[in-house]
Amino acid sequence: MTDTILTALALLGLILALLPAVLAAVNLAVLRRPKPEADPGLVSILIPARNEAGNIAATVRAALASTMVPVEVIVGDDHSTDATAEIVRAIDDPRLHLVAVPSLPEGWTGKNHACFHMAGLARGRHLLFIDADVRLEPEGAASLAAQAHRTGAALVSGVPRQDLGTLGEMLTVPMIDFLLLGYLPVPLMRRLRDPSLGAACGQLILVEAEAYATTGGHGAIRTSLHDGVRLPRLLRAAGYRTDLVAAAALATCRMYHDFAQAWAGFSKNAHEGMATARALPVWTLLLGGGQLLPPLLVLARPLGLIPTTALVPAALALTLSLATRAAITLAVRAPLVTIPLHPAAVVVALAIQWNVLLRRERAGAASWKGRSYPVSGT
Repeated sequence: MTDTILTALALLGLILALLPAVLAAVNLAVLRRPKPEADPGLVSILIPARNEAGNIAATVRAALASTMVPVEVIVGDDHSTDATAEIVRAIDDPRLHLVAVPSLPEGWTGKNHACFHMAGLARGRHLLFIDADVRLEPEGAASLAAQAHRTGAALVSGVPRQDLGTLGEMLTVPMIDFLLLGYLPVPLMRRLRDPSLGAACGQLILVEAEAYATTGGHGAIRTSLHDGVRLPRLLRAAGYRTDLVAAAALATCRMYHDFAQAWAGFSKNAHEGMATARALPVWTLLLGGGQLLPPLLVLARPLGLIPTTALVPAALALTLSLATRAAITLAVRAPLVTIPLHPAAVVVALAIQWNVLLRRERAGAASWKGRSYPVSGT
């Protein structure tokens, strides 16, 4: 009986590993770097900045170096207490505008408020929201605007290449690409306008200005901590198309600099992502069964704890899991060392989500950039 159960578990692991393997293969085939077009109209690059003295100069200069499309760059200084504003003022370019974000009203999160304020001042046909740690490549803005023009999408996003400098980052950040490419059916997302299929990366979001104004943009999701989830769903609910592209060649981002920062950052986003009472058990089954169970079963074989009938499907599942991670790693230009770290990264990702869900009733708030926000979820 035990051998039968273990074999059944191994087969389940194989099925659950096959799902992201197939989806990743399809998604990697259809997601391409968009080709830029010359002058599709003014693009307003909007950068919310709160205590970003270490990042802001490089980010602004990269944005100003955009080619093939006219740009204006607006930096929203969100009550920084460091030299952020002074650094921006020292950059001499008539296309650059530093604006002071008004005091945060009750019921708003900081990034949404800053983005909404900057959008009201922007003149571009498209609004390109980037985080203060994102470095655009010269053709990045033109490529995103061209994709919007060719496809008619009101929102275009993609995950920048993630710059990973520490083990803590390698155990956390690569899960962004794995979850997106392994579990979102991109062809179906492009065919249907179901809001639940909407997805974006909050580090890099281009939105048509008219659609943004019509839907209310960040003002309509003012309480959200995760605009990468909520903004595309808002637009899709209003009947607009949204799209994703391969963005590793369009921008680079260094999200965090150690494990503690990564844990805090992903915990903040978890409140509106996987960490709900309905979603997290499903994700635990998908990730635990397809990515963690196979290596555990394979490691158990030399100890004589599983039968040969279980070893074969478990080994196939482990091979699929690592091959999927390897294909995604190569596509997004992540360090190769993240491939063998994949099972550990899945453990950390689930630990973050469960920690957020279990503490929600006790804490009732999420903190980021020195501010605390009430959270809710089911």
